[in-house]
Amino acid sequence: MTMLFSDCKTLDLHGETREIARILVNEFIDDCYRMKEEKVIIIHGIGSGILRKEVSNVLKHNPKVAHYSIDFFNAGQTIVELKDNV
Repeated sequence: MTMLFSDCKTLDLHGETREIARILVNEFIDDCYRMKEEKVIIIHGIGSGILRKEVSNVLKHNPKVAHYSIDFFNAGQTIVELKDNV
């Protein structure tokens, strides 16, 4: 089964600082949760890994996130599964 993410909402953090990225990720997750999105993508790039680590830390502590992982085919983005919003 092939999973395509072309319909997923995305957030691109290229060029952002850790502090701004933290705010943007939480706002993005909140908005997507309200819109009842199931999966979203956060693009953090590869670089030195600072944004990837910050994104992971934010997602780990966000109660609306069910699961997240680095995209197997693109290490510069994280795929996020949101909890059911009933």
